[in-house]
Parts: sequence; C-alpha cells; structure tokens
Amino acid sequence: MTAIPRAALILGLAGLIPFLWGAATVLIPSLDSFSQDSLGPRFTGIYVLNFYGTIILAFMSGVLWGFATRAQGWTVWPGYALSVVPALWAFFMVGGGPEGSVMALIWGYGGLLVLDAIYWAMRLAPRWWLALRLPLTAIVAACLSAALL
Repeated sequence: MTAIPRAALILGLAGLIPFLWGAATVLIPSLDSFSQDSLGPRFTGIYVLNFYGTIILAFMSGVLWGFATRAQGWTVWPGYALSVVPALWAFFMVGGGPEGSVMALIWGYGGLLVLDAIYWAMRLAPRWWLALRLPLTAIVAACLSAALL
C-alpha cells in the first residue's frame, strides 16, 4: 500500500464530522438539548446519523462506480454491478424506524467495506484505499452504534 493522499485523508476525516456530531448528541444530553434548540431535530442524534449515513452510503456507490470505469475484461460486469449495491441497500433497507435504520446502516457500511476490499483486490481501487477506508468505517460504525445505546 502507498501513502494516503493528503486531500483524500483530510476530506475523509472531515466527512466524519456529522457522524461524530450525531454520536456526541446521543451520548451527551446537554449537547443534545443545545443541538435540538439551535439546529433542530434533523441535525441531532439518531436522526442526523440516519440522514447523513444514508447519503454517504449512496455516495459511496458512486465512488465504486468510478472505480468500475477502470475495469477491463472479466471485471467489467462485476465492477459495475457491485457498485450499485450500497445505494440499493440504502434505498431498500433504511427506513421503518430510526433504530432499524441505524442497524441497516451498520450492516450497509460493513458490506461496503467488503466491497472496498473486492475492488482493491481487483486493482480497481487505489493501493492506499483500504488504509483510508478501514479506520473511517470503524469510526462510522462506532458512531452509528452509539445511537443504539
């Protein structure tokens, strides 16, 4: 693996902010009250985790689609077909209540990590990809899990 490009690392870490905020507002009652009063319920607790988590899971389908454009030979069809799985998962599985949605997102991000590893193994993702995705996914899963406490 090669070093993670600085821009990818910084923007990847910045993308964690809404997850961290959501988890913090779940775990710290005074922060939850402040957030409810200042930002409203949509940007607080389990709701921000669900909204943002769904958007990013679908966004990651687009990232995988971009990787699939590099595919040649036998990897073309699986590359494109697998790239839509995270978006379809978010569409069909997220909903039906906040706790169930968070659980679906946790499973969705776990599945996404498997897909990341597949694209990496097929040499469609950059060599540094898993070095970025592993810690980001762990943090996202931890933040989502906080909503189930």
